[in-house]
Amino acid sequence: MIIKILLTLAVGIVVVYGLLWLLSFRTFDVSYGVSFNQNHATSLGLDWKVAYEDMLKELQPTYVRIAALWSAVEPQPGIYRYEDVDWMMDMAQTYGAKVTLVIGQKAPRWPECYVPNWADQSSERELIEYIQRTTERYKDHAALDMWQVENEPFIQFRFGDCEKYNPDAIVAEIETVRSLDKDHQIVVTDSGELGFWYSAGKAGDVFGTTVYRVVRNPGGSVFTYDWLPAAVYRVKAKLFSIDVDSMIISELQAEPWFTESNPLNTSIEEQEQTMNPDRMKKNIEYVRHIGSRRAYFWGVEWWYFMKQEHQDGRYWEIAKETLAG
Repeated sequence: MIIKILLTLAVGIVVVYGLLWLLSFRTFDVSYGVSFNQNHATSLGLDWKVAYEDMLKELQPTYVRIAALWSAVEPQPGIYRYEDVDWMMDMAQTYGAKVTLVIGQKAPRWPECYVPNWADQSSERELIEYIQRTTERYKDHAALDMWQVENEPFIQFRFGDCEKYNPDAIVAEIETVRSLDKDHQIVVTDSGELGFWYSAGKAGDVFGTTVYRVVRNPGGSVFTYDWLPAAVYRVKAKLFSIDVDSMIISELQAEPWFTESNPLNTSIEEQEQTMNPDRMKKNIEYVRHIGSRRAYFWGVEWWYFMKQEHQDGRYWEIAKETLAG
């Protein structure tokens, strides 16, 4: 009896898996954008303003995702410095790019959380004040396309420098943005491979998922998701009543996966184990089978670093061709 049940279960799994692969043959039109983090560009030894403008000028992305990092915007209580965000927003407008502006305690890129040194988990009033000021400052900016409130706020595990992160503030943050700006949608994101999506899918107007295809475990071994059919993302969205047509890929892997190392102290050979031109092209093709209308490349700082420091412009050119449609 047990053997029969196990066989039935195995057959069922094989059938479902086969159906998912069949559903994955369909292709969809995708518009591409790029995510950019000025701190990460600086950590690679780059002049981040030069890298950002070259990205806009040479790659000509229609969509850009940047962040108004709380720790940078309010380095001291009540002292606000928006010069860098102003400059990025204005440059995006100059080059015709539409911006998804990330605000909150968490933002894309290590250390993941950007709570100022002076703040802690009890600083919700100050957090909402920063959210309010930032929303009011940019809600009428011509380059603004959407808001992203927090980055993967509902993920069930913590990584990065996030001891001060207050997960209970997300509802108040979203309500603050929504009350001040009725014209722009709010994106809430979750991990594509490790997130449950339910809470994130209900919280905002647009749901954003990550897509990572090759990762390196803490022990150093490389693990790939090549076995995962693209239709899984589409089916998962439907299971949680997420509008697939409005779902976006907030991070499409287009750079190596680093654990304890970084591009400055890792050999090119090791970096290419998790990202190389063929893999980048495969990831781009994979996204076309998911069903998402928009995908933001993750890795523009690294492409620029490779082009400038290693005279390797392959990734830059692949992105340029893809962004050109």
